[in-house]
Amino acid sequence: MQAAVVAAPHECYLEDVPIPEPGESEVRVKLEGCGVCGSNLAPWEGRPWFRYPFAPGELGHEGWGWVDAVGSRVKSVREGDRVALLSYRAYAEYDTAPEDAVIRLPEALNSKPFPGEALGCAMNVYRRCDIRQGHKVAIIGIGFLGAVLVSLCGKAGAEVIAISRRQFALDIAKAMGAKTTISWGEGAHNSIVETVMQLTAGKGCDRSIEATGAQAALNLATELTCERGRLIIAGYHQDGMRQVNMQLWNWRGFDVINAHERDPGVYRDGVEAAVNAVLDGQMDPSRLYTHSFGLGELGKGLDAMKERENGFLKGLITCSA
Repeated sequence: MQAAVVAAPHECYLEDVPIPEPGESEVRVKLEGCGVCGSNLAPWEGRPWFRYPFAPGELGHEGWGWVDAVGSRVKSVREGDRVALLSYRAYAEYDTAPEDAVIRLPEALNSKPFPGEALGCAMNVYRRCDIRQGHKVAIIGIGFLGAVLVSLCGKAGAEVIAISRRQFALDIAKAMGAKTTISWGEGAHNSIVETVMQLTAGKGCDRSIEATGAQAALNLATELTCERGRLIIAGYHQDGMRQVNMQLWNWRGFDVINAHERDPGVYRDGVEAAVNAVLDGQMDPSRLYTHSFGLGELGKGLDAMKERENGFLKGLITCSA
């Protein structure tokens, strides 16, 4: 089979490697595709703690496809099932995963891409937000995660204020159910705070969701969160230390939620919840898959995510011919 290898910062190539054999409690999947995740950018750009080259297929963890082979002890899926899998070498034509990390997809989703880990992550963040009907919710950063959260919060009866630097992303947020959209231009921090306070009668937001992984967004989310509200950190902060306004955190007494998970069982629960959310219309991520790349174009996909040109939200890698 072929697998993509990230050989060095900004360098990758395809390599011919043996098709992996599943262990007795594992499942092998012939991959249809794999989402490109923002967490891939740090190894793509280069950090001193990474070791290169990565293993063939490594960094790909949002795969889906068709079960191709199962181990002798596998009971819950069989050859021919379409599944999402929580694996780590899915930038390839095949990958394996433990049985309990494979989620069967219903036939109703057969024609739809399903980057399960990304959708499951959004569901887990949403669960920890504890959204209630009538809540005022600010979502700062409208990429793929932020756009999915707009839909989930809006369907729950919240009034969503979407904040982004890109007009395209704000248009998507409006289509996904945001009541208000605010452009985040250069030097706009104070004006955004003033606008949101006007929209919330001076109270601030019951929930502020930071979905960028950047210091500036964390600063803004702090100022938008009301007393006894909840500030949710959904962005993936991977470039060093952060500073927080502890005086304001103390004074307003809001809860701070680091909405990242590491328990494999919780990841699986999130993917299963995402399946149900798509089936019942709670969210429709199809319009968010804006770019597609072949397996040999992984570098282009990673560059597109880094540059985020107008019109980019989510890139998918097509793994099979």
